[in-house]
Amino acid sequence: MQGLGTTIFAEMSALAGATGSVNLGQGFPDTDGPSEVSDAAVEAIRSGVNQYPPGPGMPVLRRAVAAHQERFYRQTLDPDTEVLVTAGATEAVTAAVMALCETGDEVVAFAPVYDSYPAAVAMAGARLVTVPLRAPDWSFDPDELAAAITPRTRLVLLNTPHNPTGKVFSADELDQVARCCVESGLLAVSDEVYEHLVFDGTHRLLAQREGMTDRTVTVSSAGKTFSFTGWKIGWACGPAPLVAAVRTAKQFMTYVNGAPFQPAVALGLGLPDDVFTSMADRLRAGRDQLCAGLAAAGFAVTPPAATYFAMADIRPLGFEDGVELCRALPERCGVVAVPASAFYPGGRGGEAFVRFAFCKRPEVLAEAVRRLGSLSQPAAPAPGRPRA
Repeated sequence: MQGLGTTIFAEMSALAGATGSVNLGQGFPDTDGPSEVSDAAVEAIRSGVNQYPPGPGMPVLRRAVAAHQERFYRQTLDPDTEVLVTAGATEAVTAAVMALCETGDEVVAFAPVYDSYPAAVAMAGARLVTVPLRAPDWSFDPDELAAAITPRTRLVLLNTPHNPTGKVFSADELDQVARCCVESGLLAVSDEVYEHLVFDGTHRLLAQREGMTDRTVTVSSAGKTFSFTGWKIGWACGPAPLVAAVRTAKQFMTYVNGAPFQPAVALGLGLPDDVFTSMADRLRAGRDQLCAGLAAAGFAVTPPAATYFAMADIRPLGFEDGVELCRALPERCGVVAVPASAFYPGGRGGEAFVRFAFCKRPEVLAEAVRRLGSLSQPAAPAPGRPRA
C-alpha cells in the first residue's frame, strides 16, 4: 500500500472548505434523487428494518437487480446465486479483485483509472498494468492492450462509462477487450456505475460480448443512478461461481450494510423509464453548461459522453501542471477541481488535464463558470509585492 496514502481528493476538499470555493472536485450531486426512493428508506427505518440484512443482500433487492438487468439489457440472472449486494460499487470491485486474484497476478486496466483500483489490486497482492486512453476521444490502441497481457495476467478491470474521462466504450472496443479475455483465458470485472448517465452513445454490457458471459463480474450502484451516493448500496452480478467467490471476500469486509436502504433501492430500480431518463437529461444540461463555460474561460474541452465529469486541457491557458493549477485555483478563482494525474498510478500521466464535476445545481455551475472566467487574466500579486 506504499504510495497510496492521503489522496489529492482530500487535499482539494480541504482547500474548498478553507477558501469557500465552489467544489467541482468531488463527484457527488448537491440535490437528492427521486423522493419515492428516499421516502421508501424513511418508511423502512420507521418500520424497523434496521438490523443486519442477509449476507448476500435482501431478497427484494436481489430480485430487483435481476429484473433491472432483464428490463434494460435482456440479461437473465438468478437472484439467489448470481446477484450480490455490496457496500457500494467500490466494495464490489475490491472484493472481486481480492477474490479472483492471487499474489503475483497482474490486472490490466485503462489509464486514467478510478483511484480505488490501484489500492484494490495492491491489497490483493497483485500488480496493476495500465493501457493508456488518449485524448481527445480517449481511445486506446488494441496492440497496446494485447501487449499488456502476459502469462501472469489474471483479469481485465474495465470501467464504462469511464471515470474520469466520461468515455463510453463502443461495441467494437468492447469486442476487442472480449477477444483478449477469451484468447488469453482471462476473467473480467466491469464497473458500470454510470450505466444510466449516458448522454451520447449507448451503454453496453461487457458480459454480453461474445465469450464473456461466464467470465465477467458486472458491478453497479444505486449511488450514481439515483443521486444517493452516501447510501453505499451496490451490487455485483455474474455467473454463480464468480459471485460466490466475491461473496466470500465481501463477507469479511463489511459483512452487510444499509438495511433500510436496500428495499428503497429495490423500489427505485422498478420506477418508470422516464425517471432514469430525466436524471440523465438533467446531468446533460449540467454538462453542456459547464463545458461551454470552460471553453469560454480558455480551456480545451471535449464534452463527455457520460458520467458526472468533464476533462479539461489546461495548456491553451498557458499552464502545464494540473496539480499546480488545482492547488492555485481556490485562491485565484475560488473553484476546486482535481488534477487528472491523480488517476494515473504514481501520478505519472495526464499532467495537462484537470477534472471538473458538473453534477451540481445550475446556479452553482454558473457561479463556478463566472469565477473561472478570471483565469485568463494575470494573477493578482501577493499583498505588499509590486507587480513585476
